[in-house]
Amino acid sequence: MSNTTRSTALVTGASSGIGATYARRLAARGHDLILVARRADRLEQLANDLAGTYGVAVRTVIADLSTEAGVAEVGDILKADVSVDILVNNAGVSPLGSSTTLPQEVIDTMIAVNITALTHLSRAALPGFIARNRGTIVNIGSVMAFNAFPITSAYSGSKAYVLLFSKGLQAELKDTNVRVQAVLPAGVATEIYDGSIMPLDSIPKELVMSVDNLVDAALAGLDSGESTTLPSVNDAELWTRYESARDALFAATQTGNPASRYRF
Repeated sequence: MSNTTRSTALVTGASSGIGATYARRLAARGHDLILVARRADRLEQLANDLAGTYGVAVRTVIADLSTEAGVAEVGDILKADVSVDILVNNAGVSPLGSSTTLPQEVIDTMIAVNITALTHLSRAALPGFIARNRGTIVNIGSVMAFNAFPITSAYSGSKAYVLLFSKGLQAELKDTNVRVQAVLPAGVATEIYDGSIMPLDSIPKELVMSVDNLVDAALAGLDSGESTTLPSVNDAELWTRYESARDALFAATQTGNPASRYRF
């Protein structure tokens, strides 16, 4: 950071849960904030709390990231405000159900928020980050990026996009000081369970991480230089082997000949 520009973090989906906790942790680290969400009352309450507690400047933006207008408004802020050097793409929705029972408009909204908004906001932030040769994008994905169940087809697909988009950006930016971190939580105790998945109390407590622990682990991963953070995975070698196997599988595809089992 220059001596004349204070660091600002823009957090989407900031009115509750993971986004609100990121806002609190980043305020505690001295970052000014731009908080984006749909719920004005909650957002204003959080902003007043953080400004009073940590002495940081907090701006609120009421925007629906499932709409073009909402994404454009936040994108314009990212393009114009040179103090922004952290973008937390946290906003997301997770309707579960089979591909034939989920209403099309529900799937469309999920794609708009989980994929389109995240992509547009990343692209809005990146030119400035690259020009200033500093900045961090945190993309909140899910462990469902590498698994799918009968009720998660669309959701898993959206989170697989978040992971691979993040990995592609990391490769693009490898020779810069701009960082991209993909955070892949498993079960986290947030309002997302209130009717959209299943009652939280129906899930064994030992399988659900607190929001505080999730965000603290994600920030520890960021501080340590991780490009992909799996807060609930104790054995980091599992991810290393997964990456190696994927790379080997991709390398094996690079031939113009059919595999011997398909020859006729």
